[in-house]
Amino acid sequence: MRGFLRRAHERFLRPLLRSLAGVFAPLLKALRNVRVLRALVQGVFLTLLGLLVYWLYTNYRENTEDLRFGYDFFSTTAGFTLSEGIPHDRTDPNWKLFLAGVVNTLRVIGVGIVLASLLGLIAGVARLSRNWLIQRIATVYVETIRNTPLLVQLFFWYTATFLQLPPVRQAVELPGAIFLSQRGLVLPRPYLTEGASLWGTFLWIGLVLGIFVYLARRVHLKRVDRPGAPGLWGFGVLALFAVAGWVAAPVPPVAWEVAELGRFNFRGGMQLSPEFAALLLGLVVYTGAFIAEIVRGGILAVSKGQREAALALGLTGYQTLRRVILPQALRVIVPPVTSQYLNLAKNSSLAVAIGYPDLFNVANTIINKTGREVEMILVIMASYLSLSLLTSLFMNWYNRRIRLVER
Repeated sequence: MRGFLRRAHERFLRPLLRSLAGVFAPLLKALRNVRVLRALVQGVFLTLLGLLVYWLYTNYRENTEDLRFGYDFFSTTAGFTLSEGIPHDRTDPNWKLFLAGVVNTLRVIGVGIVLASLLGLIAGVARLSRNWLIQRIATVYVETIRNTPLLVQLFFWYTATFLQLPPVRQAVELPGAIFLSQRGLVLPRPYLTEGASLWGTFLWIGLVLGIFVYLARRVHLKRVDRPGAPGLWGFGVLALFAVAGWVAAPVPPVAWEVAELGRFNFRGGMQLSPEFAALLLGLVVYTGAFIAEIVRGGILAVSKGQREAALALGLTGYQTLRRVILPQALRVIVPPVTSQYLNLAKNSSLAVAIGYPDLFNVANTIINKTGREVEMILVIMASYLSLSLLTSLFMNWYNRRIRLVER
């Protein structure tokens, strides 16, 4: 029996195993290649992702077989109006109302990013101050705001602050013709006068000459291999022509319209609703606390030797911070600050909690009137994605501009 098995192994099994090894040898060799394994894993992942998308699509089609996918409802009459925004009417189509919501969101995001950056910079520097009181106040602000939910803060600013202000006739008047009441914040509104055309001509000439001076100064500094600030030269030329045009104009090119108290509300001026003011204040205070910690970390990332060398050269503390510390800290600060800008843009969707008509709030109203949930959710996602990508694109460009170039 053993002889039979031995002969069968030698005549049949061994040649069969050798032939199989010759066939699968390239496959086994390929599986030992790292690139092939990576491609195989990625292929499996893409296949599973495709199956998941196909399952979601078929599930959607099965549950909405009586409905059709489309965006024709954007051209139908909206039938509602917004409390603020670009001029619109109840008979306007849905797309115009949604556009008004987008504009309202852009207002909050644009102003909020600027104010949050300034607040974060001041609070971050204050946390490193040698003054005990200033340092403690900044610490309490940062730790309190960062550890409190944003939605709670928005309700606080709206219900416990703006709605508790006196009525319009007892509005609180602040310096500069600024009024605070239950109707919101009223500011002087700038407007152009007859002298604006001459001033605009001076501005255009100053802008062209400023760009020319900036480019010429930049080429000169690069040729002599010396540091400098060509942007200040260009801005100085623009500022000089702006002042000259203002003086040459027959009347001041810009005047201020001050609000006046009417029978039921203020007339004139620039009126900010309590919803807009509460949302803007909440986003600025909340995001500014996070930016303050980023600024503090960026400043601490600069070695102490840089500060000591600047002080040894005779620079003051302010000059050291502005010319030595902050320019180097920006390289550390910009990437995480970009994330905070994106968070501010996305957190603006919480405006629906206090009734501010942003794009998310308007989209919810359109969903309730048309029943097109999937289409509008895709539009909302695309809108916020576009805002985030544009913000990231600009900040990444700025980050490349200030990065340290090694020779």
